[in-house]
Amino acid sequence: MARLKITQTKSGIGNKQNQRETLRSLGLKRMHDVVVKEDRPEIRGMVNTVTHLVTVEEVD
Repeated sequence: MARLKITQTKSGIGNKQNQRETLRSLGLKRMHDVVVKEDRPEIRGMVNTVTHLVTVEEVD
């Protein structure tokens, strides 16, 4: 199954509470943190919520 490399590029400060919580749920705590997650619909939905704060790459 494909994997997603998710990097936080902007701070969650000043954003809505649910966006900050979504960053935490993804495992991102500070700027330039990187996590690798399975490409699943749940993860895609979370990334879609904070798309302006993260960059996403597909990793094999």
